[in-house]
Amino acid sequence: MLNINDLTYRVGQRVLFDQATVVVADGHRVGFVGRNGSGKTTLFRLILGEISDDDGSINIRKGKTVGTVAQEAPSGLESLIDTVLAADHELADLNARAETATDPQEISEIHTRLADIDAQTATARAARILAGLGFSEDAQNRRCTEFSGGWRMRVALAATLFASPDLLLLDEPTNHLDLEAALWLEGYLASWQGTIIIISHDRTLLNRVVDHIVHLDDMKLVRYTGGYDQFENARREKQSLDAKLRVKQTAERQKIEAFVDRFRYTASKARQAQSRIKMLERMQPIASAATEQTVSFNFPNPAPLPPPLITLDGLDIGYEEGNPILKNLDLRIDMDDRIGLLGANGNGKSTLVKLLADRLAPLAGKVQKSKKLKIGYFAQHQTDELILDETPYYHVSRAMPDSVMSKVRSHLGRFGFSADKVETKCGDLSGGEKARLLFALMSLEAPHVLLLDEPTNHLDVDAREALVQALNAYHGAVILVSHDAHLLELSCDRLWQVGDGNVTPFDGDLSDYKKLLVEQRRDERRAQRGNQSKEAPKINRKLQRQERAALRAKTAELRSSVKKAEKQMESLNLKREDVEKSLANADVYEGSTNKLMELQVRLGDIKNELVTTEENWLRMSADLEKAN
Repeated sequence: MLNINDLTYRVGQRVLFDQATVVVADGHRVGFVGRNGSGKTTLFRLILGEISDDDGSINIRKGKTVGTVAQEAPSGLESLIDTVLAADHELADLNARAETATDPQEISEIHTRLADIDAQTATARAARILAGLGFSEDAQNRRCTEFSGGWRMRVALAATLFASPDLLLLDEPTNHLDLEAALWLEGYLASWQGTIIIISHDRTLLNRVVDHIVHLDDMKLVRYTGGYDQFENARREKQSLDAKLRVKQTAERQKIEAFVDRFRYTASKARQAQSRIKMLERMQPIASAATEQTVSFNFPNPAPLPPPLITLDGLDIGYEEGNPILKNLDLRIDMDDRIGLLGANGNGKSTLVKLLADRLAPLAGKVQKSKKLKIGYFAQHQTDELILDETPYYHVSRAMPDSVMSKVRSHLGRFGFSADKVETKCGDLSGGEKARLLFALMSLEAPHVLLLDEPTNHLDVDAREALVQALNAYHGAVILVSHDAHLLELSCDRLWQVGDGNVTPFDGDLSDYKKLLVEQRRDERRAQRGNQSKEAPKINRKLQRQERAALRAKTAELRSSVKKAEKQMESLNLKREDVEKSLANADVYEGSTNKLMELQVRLGDIKNELVTTEENWLRMSADLEKAN
């Protein structure tokens, strides 16, 4: 499908690619990873022909279509559904020709081709994609201009998916999505029939969707088999092996050099010495693994406060009197709370966070907070509040007017700012560096509560892992809104569901929430089909029963596999609980070390098997949903 051969590309004096080579086979799903700023998006532009390489070649198989999400969101007067339908240029052209064609032969050819590309179901397919990305049936028929930029970028993504190109290029496709839409997209891409290359820092997406990883490493493209976890393990093993070989080679070189130094001028050994000199010249050194600068940061721990930190009593929240988004909330937040907020965009997650951050006043009810309470608030839009001509040092020193230079630099160092980055203008910082500056600013006073609204949009995989570690080491409360399932799973031990004007504790983990979403979508589709059948004219009931019987027979094996996977997940969860109970017993840590290790290894194996089984269940459920 795609062949990149000896690619070289420079930006000024900087070399991004140096004779980089990789082949992407037809039907492969590839995750493209590397440090921020290493050239991933540039490679997409090279593949699309938007810029030209300095040397080498990029070849796409002749006759294959390439699709990517437009950088500019659609903004016309057309409805969302019409905008998506128009993305299939062949379909749009055939429909236009069908309305004007008069020649019988041409009309026949047009309708034959329309049947070949399944034009009859085009509107339903487009509607399904839009629904998966969070658009209701009513929203799908509204004009693009009525939606914000973030929602219109979802329409652009829907249009690209509907066009179904042979080679699909996606650059951070989940950045404009909430968790619900991101989970739907994962399932949709996991069953994609074409070739995909995805740039993403979303570990869950890379593990579930792709079957190969291409790593931009030291200006080369290095390919690995499997998802992100397999790539990380394989790369770690390769680096470890290279380190051992390097030690062995160094010892061998020292041994040869010692022989040469000793016998170089001895007549009887001169020939052997010369032979070893040539051996040294031929011995290629094993390159040290390029040390990628990893980010580590930590939030200062607050002074303890007695519970509760925050209490909401009969609270209504919104932006207009008489029109609350969330009603009659009775909630409590303590120091040890780690809460993830679930719910689609527009349900009120950010609104609740703004109220807790004192950025929004309640419409009704009471908010009680501890008198000494300090709150740290992060929202992605706050990057717009940074002064681009000023450095991180000036931003922090302005907020710490009585602090000496060393204290300001020390605080920035907590969040991965090296000496040179401290004095770099904000306009020259990457998105991830700006996000880390916001972390530094929000934590100046050692807050008791961290309110984080989509904190990972500009963080790469390593920075996201650093955020997980920092949150887990932090001693205060955390309220988190994120589309990153990996971050939610590792950082939160409680989930609140925001929707239908209320906030309620969700009894379960993210796996349970994914199942709930699948069931809800299935119910919505059944209800929609039910409404359509009421409006439709009477049909042949006997034929309908025959069709249902045929469908049941067609999906019998798939339904059986889904039930089998569900039973297997139940069994694995019981096993996991048993092992976790054993590990929670203090006696196991005073007994045999081997037994403790066996329990830990067993728990890891069960969790890995559970993840694989759950992914298979979700994939099969999605296939069954499509079949129904």
